[in-house]
Amino acid sequence: MCGVCGKPSTYLCKKCEKKLSSYLFFKKDEYIEKYFTNHFYLFRYEGVIRNLILNYKFNEKPYLYKTLLSFLKKCEKEYLQIDFYDIIVPVPISKKRKLERGYNQSDLVAKELANFLNLNLESHILLKNKNNKVQSSLDKIEREENVKGVYILKKINNIIDKNVLLVDDIFTTGATLNECSKILKEAGASQVDVFTIAKD
Repeated sequence: MCGVCGKPSTYLCKKCEKKLSSYLFFKKDEYIEKYFTNHFYLFRYEGVIRNLILNYKFNEKPYLYKTLLSFLKKCEKEYLQIDFYDIIVPVPISKKRKLERGYNQSDLVAKELANFLNLNLESHILLKNKNNKVQSSLDKIEREENVKGVYILKKINNIIDKNVLLVDDIFTTGATLNECSKILKEAGASQVDVFTIAKD
């Protein structure tokens, strides 16, 4: 079934593939003031892409990650930039939220990316030990405070001197990704970069 129009198809029919292609925006942003160095993303968080991601996260449509990530195959020149990492690590969600939702949306994206790039996935290195406020309800300063002390690190030896690609669904202010990157860098990761489906 097409994830956009619902017609019988694969994860994306030809008509909707053409429609979504206009939103394709594979890009790398560089940062010097954060704990991660580069941010890769496929789309701007707007229009039909925004609706798809909201449905993916909140409306029990986990299959939509395949629809959105199917566009990686159109970006071979660009995605070869992310074939540099030793491990891929998804941003975790709390046990409570995972029970409510039924899945971790970032973990599904990370698994697909790891398979696509033939890289090692480490889903249990980072854990979320607190069910904090939803980031989307907060401003930039509140988001930075809201994620402090929320994440903990396990299996430290698995990241020492490793190049890590941290994966989430959306980049808004980068507060969550920066906090997770800080934990990874302070534990010995050589470099941390970020991949998301979209950037707000």
